[in-house]
Amino acid sequence: MPASRILANAAQPGPHAPGHPERPDGPGRPGNPVRPDRARLTELRLSAFAGHRRTRVPLGPLTLLTGPSGCGKTSALRAYEALARLGGGAALGEVFPDPAGCVPERARPDAQHRRGFRIGCTADGPEGPVSLDVAVQAEPELRVVGERLAAGRLVLLETALRDPGRRAVQAAWHNGGSSPVTRAPLPDDRLGTPLLPLRVAGKTDGQRRVLAAAEQMVVALRSVFACDPRPGSMRVPTPAGTGRLLRGCDNLADVLSRTRTECGRRHGLLVEAVRAGCAGPVGDVLAEPVGEGRLRAVLDRGDGTRTGFERLGDGELRYTALALVLLTGPGVLEVDPAGEVPAALQTLTVLADGLDRGLDPCQRAGLLRLAARMCERGHIRLTAAVSDASWAGEVPEARVVDLCGDRTP
Repeated sequence: MPASRILANAAQPGPHAPGHPERPDGPGRPGNPVRPDRARLTELRLSAFAGHRRTRVPLGPLTLLTGPSGCGKTSALRAYEALARLGGGAALGEVFPDPAGCVPERARPDAQHRRGFRIGCTADGPEGPVSLDVAVQAEPELRVVGERLAAGRLVLLETALRDPGRRAVQAAWHNGGSSPVTRAPLPDDRLGTPLLPLRVAGKTDGQRRVLAAAEQMVVALRSVFACDPRPGSMRVPTPAGTGRLLRGCDNLADVLSRTRTECGRRHGLLVEAVRAGCAGPVGDVLAEPVGEGRLRAVLDRGDGTRTGFERLGDGELRYTALALVLLTGPGVLEVDPAGEVPAALQTLTVLADGLDRGLDPCQRAGLLRLAARMCERGHIRLTAAVSDASWAGEVPEARVVDLCGDRTP
């Protein structure tokens, strides 16, 4: 299927209206929004992905995806994480081990028995809104068949599968010189956008614009930490290791051992949060050795008693792990930050599936307030799926997106 057809129905990024909360107007310059200094995603597009058709998900600093079971909350987070990994240069096969599961259920194959899916996003930052749309062929073989990087109406990069017999797509990127575009083949097993710095010389204003837009998109996509704490694994002693938290938070004890000694202020905030979300008194949260190079996480009750995490409930464990994630950063979480960009200009994005799973009303409200406080600083963003967001009204900073109510019919 030609890339032009596959991308034809991809949702286009909507303009930022004056007064948008994330793009405030400059003083005395109506309609000329101030550009943020940090790149971050403001929209996720699921044009045709799993159970989604023409779905647009607006993203703020703190976004809650809600809706009944089966409405696509988990698949939306999966698409976000997939874009993040592709933006970091990962190959399609690593990102989509089961590509057929990403194809819409009722999608019909074309005459060559090909089916696929389409996802995209918009990243805002110093270069203004930049959109990325990707068309992926899942059957009979996995490959990128179309990609478009654009700033407004200006297409900066466009790729298309011209010859199905070759393992390459034909790419054309904006040049701005004597010739309007430069054409060259790119591999069909990964995104072209993160490859542009290796292919574009940056000699003309047009080429520099392409590079700046590609960098903004890549920086916005990377530094993503997808987590879903697994209480059963957190109850088991863990080997002392790198001190970098895994997505299941299995090695939480190892991370506590590191954060307690490296950042006393943030550890104090964690203790304060755990005190509010766990039963009984809490004087400290720490890790203690149990032999053979292993550690277990414990609560110090302040009276000489220590309660191991194996005694805590599922809600207490998930709450503690998620609080730790919100209070730490890329140096502790297992993420792939853009090493060439100063940390002060990067934003860590946390993706949390089932944020409210197993939490009581006090825990979920406390966790959301903590998330709002941390997201307000601009260094962290949270996009999370919840089964019911009726309780989120207590935190006005949270943007609630109903994936059933927000779908384009």
